[in-house]
This record gives sequence, C-alpha cells and structure tokens, in this order.
Amino acid sequence: MSTTWNDNTPIYRQLRERVVAMILDGVLKQGDALPSVRQVAADFQINPITVSKAYQELVDENLVEKRRGLGMYVTEGARAALLKSERERFLNEEWPALYARLERMGLDLEALLDALKARGERR
Repeated sequence: MSTTWNDNTPIYRQLRERVVAMILDGVLKQGDALPSVRQVAADFQINPITVSKAYQELVDENLVEKRRGLGMYVTEGARAALLKSERERFLNEEWPALYARLERMGLDLEALLDALKARGERR
C-alpha cells in the first residue's frame, strides 16, 4: 500500500478503499488475514483508532470478519460482493458523468477502441 494520503478524504476511508482495491485485485483473497491494526498503524504512522475504524467498516459490510485472538480475515464471497457493488456504483455514479464528457468531446466507442489499439493496450 502506498503511504500518500489525500487531504480531501478521511484517512480511514482511504485505507478502507485500499483494502477494497487489494481484494478486487486479488492481492487479498478469501480467507487471507489483513495486516494487524498495530502493524498498519506503525507502517503508515497513523493512529490505530483510524485503522480500526477502516477495518470496522469492512466488517460492517461483511467483507472482513473478526476472529477473536487471531485478527481480521477476508470473508468468503467478499470479492464477488465488491465486484457487484463497485459495478453498480460505477454505472450509477461515475458512468453518467463520464458518458456526458465523452459526448461533449465527440468520442464514441469506435474512437476509444482505436485509441487503445494505437497504444497497444487492447486485451
């Protein structure tokens, strides 16, 4: 995880988003342990309460579970649940603004695909 924090968003939210990204990217898989609160706090020189708050949000969303005396673990189905919610969020919140911007610039799907081909990034 990167140690650069954005001043516009609370650190606990940024930390939560980083853990979510690690789950989505497959860095953290179902059943994997999250780094301890103390370890994250020490590594990033942030308050342990901040880390606990981020982890608690993940627990509240059933993405992570507390195992008494053992720590926090990624729950079964966390990645699938995140993919579903992130896709819905993108389609409802980000896509309309992105689509409007593309239309203003006169870009269509064909132009976007051509740009990807030109960069050699099409999969």
